[in-house]
Amino acid sequence: MATTDFDIIIIGGGPGGYVAAIRAAQLKLSVCVVESTHLGGICLNWGCIPTKALLRSAEINHLLHNLGEFGFSADNIRFDLDKVVKRSRAISKQLASGVGFLLKKNKVPVFDGRGKLAGTDGDKRRVEVTKDGKAVATLTGKHVILATGARARVLPGLEPDGKLIWSYREAMVPAAMPKRLLVIGSGAIGIEFASFYRNMGAEVTVAEVVDRILPVEDEEIATFARTQFEKQGIRILTGAKIGTPQKLADSVSITIEAKGKSETLEFDRIISAVGIVGNVEDIGLEGTKVEVEKTHVKIDHFCRTGEPGVYAIGDLAGAPWLAHKASHEGVLCVEKIAGMDVHGIDWTNIPGCTYCRPQVASVGWTEAKAKAEGREIRVGRFPFIGNGKAITMGEPDGMVKTVFDAKTGGLLGAHMVGAEVTELIQGYVIARTLESTEQELMHTVFPHPTVSETMHEAVLDAWGQAIHF
Repeated sequence: MATTDFDIIIIGGGPGGYVAAIRAAQLKLSVCVVESTHLGGICLNWGCIPTKALLRSAEINHLLHNLGEFGFSADNIRFDLDKVVKRSRAISKQLASGVGFLLKKNKVPVFDGRGKLAGTDGDKRRVEVTKDGKAVATLTGKHVILATGARARVLPGLEPDGKLIWSYREAMVPAAMPKRLLVIGSGAIGIEFASFYRNMGAEVTVAEVVDRILPVEDEEIATFARTQFEKQGIRILTGAKIGTPQKLADSVSITIEAKGKSETLEFDRIISAVGIVGNVEDIGLEGTKVEVEKTHVKIDHFCRTGEPGVYAIGDLAGAPWLAHKASHEGVLCVEKIAGMDVHGIDWTNIPGCTYCRPQVASVGWTEAKAKAEGREIRVGRFPFIGNGKAITMGEPDGMVKTVFDAKTGGLLGAHMVGAEVTELIQGYVIARTLESTEQELMHTVFPHPTVSETMHEAVLDAWGQAIHF
């Protein structure tokens, strides 16, 4: 008979849940995972991983159409969309299967079904597991970690229909390349899809309700990115009021008002990318002290909810909605349960990455946030055009921006736009984690020639010492 009593029960097998389970197993805690759909969660199956595979294909398509810059030529360049999509899905399947292997390797049992808090048995929590509406197991555990994730927000009138109006799922498996595409929403998800489809040849329009794109990013970086997107031919409408789409035979007509001008436009497809909502329904929160705010579970810096023995991690627990944040919370949560001396999570040290072209990455406070907090600041900037490696790569369009506390020299924030900045941002994340000042960063030797030298120069510039600009 399968074991049904554990130290920790984890509901959800995404990048928060499965990582928490593996760490618990390493600490010799008995642990299980309850997952109803697919191990790896949205990230591995319908998010981070498959979209990056698509974006890699789009990057190659862009390079193939710009071979002349590097001394090459090619005729009849074309792509097979079916193969592009199949490659993305195969990579996703490979990595999701790997999660199952890792859990098995660490002897973590996985219960196939939906988990729901169902009261207590003495000092233990009870979790009911159902599949297709039928009870399949009753589990008990001292601790329950909720990792049920989130789903796409749906606006009235913009409900995905699988044909003309797409959610992220349909956008990742297109049967044909739309000629005219509207993306509603300019956060990371919307901009990545806009970048993919534009670099694959579609005419792309982005409509954003607020007055700028990439709303969570530093405004200067977002403005720079917008200029680059528009150079690529993406039309961007900010401060937009979006009407109800009118579905035609194989297209959609929609009225958009921006800057006082109203237009009725026709698109082959619409992608709705207007945020996410937490999966808080039907997980047994009723009658508990777990607090929900704007569809997300409220937690403290150790991922504890208001209900003793119940924790929440990942997208369910709110922004930033990032896989690496979920994984970090999972590890921290389990280590706290195990009695280890751990630091509570500082969400300002979680890097944000958007894999458009050019890429955008950031950590910490924006310049506006630092000013709003009343800090006296020093700001440094360095453009990619001053970096030898960026120029040799054919990627001179980019910049790095640093924000320091003028009195202490502490790094308040770092913001980047350009080639491979999602790989570079970790340098600043480490600096913030170690509470480094400008002196440590100035005295760090950066290798030459690398794009990372722009990071050094942006620090130097904050103190008027930039060398190459």
